[in-house]
Amino acid sequence: MTITAGVVGNPIAHSLSPAIHNAWIAAAGLDAEYHPFLSPLDGFAGFVSELRTKGVRGVNVTIPFKQEALALAGRAGDLARMAGAANLLVFENGEIRADNTDGPGLLAALGVQGFQPTDGPAVILGAGGAARGAAAALVLAGSPQVRIVNRTRERAQALAASLGEKARDYDRAEDAFGGAAVIINATSLGLGGGEGPTAPFECAPGSAVVMDMVYKPLVTDFLDRAAEAGHPTVDGLEMLIGQARPSFEAFFGHPPPAEVDARAVALAALEAMA
Repeated sequence: MTITAGVVGNPIAHSLSPAIHNAWIAAAGLDAEYHPFLSPLDGFAGFVSELRTKGVRGVNVTIPFKQEALALAGRAGDLARMAGAANLLVFENGEIRADNTDGPGLLAALGVQGFQPTDGPAVILGAGGAARGAAAALVLAGSPQVRIVNRTRERAQALAASLGEKARDYDRAEDAFGGAAVIINATSLGLGGGEGPTAPFECAPGSAVVMDMVYKPLVTDFLDRAAEAGHPTVDGLEMLIGQARPSFEAFFGHPPPAEVDARAVALAALEAMA
């Protein structure tokens, strides 16, 4: 029987996850398929319930439903619970199991530039589901301090409080950037080519690695400004691929075929959308 999985979000047309997962499915010779699913903004729980009745095996979850996704789960992994958000829901034995593969994906992506969480303080711009996954992963991986900067400070304060003594909220990005080892845009600002979040890169050490979780466009306004300031950068595509690997195995019980160049697949899909 065909195994069906997919990615749920709103918007969803920009997602490269179907291209990546379906390339792995084809290479592995699996009887499976992976689809994009557009959920109404005010009906996520009902939409997921409908997918379950249709026999869908599970879904990745993207903006803006990651916190709602965790609330639906009967069981959740440690990282999802700590983050307060899930990007992976697996439907099995009549229940929903949640996990967060954004964190491992983030760490794998930053590793491309040689970054280790213990290198120094991390700055995260944003306090939504993506930011929660990133912050929890960095804390668990040994970051000495995770600094949260968000337009609505109350949300930054709530996130920092949920992560314990290693996390702290900042009102001013200028203060948060001082001495940072990594700076991460976990907001959706810049998606589709718009202006990214305010970022005083001149306040950070030149060695600070800068990453944008947005991957369309590949070189965002945020990354462009970071590169101009002399910072090493990591694009959101690396994180997307990193989080997709454990998701694929959770859905299909098979590791992604090593012979597939997932980045090349994603880049081709990105170009086709242009």
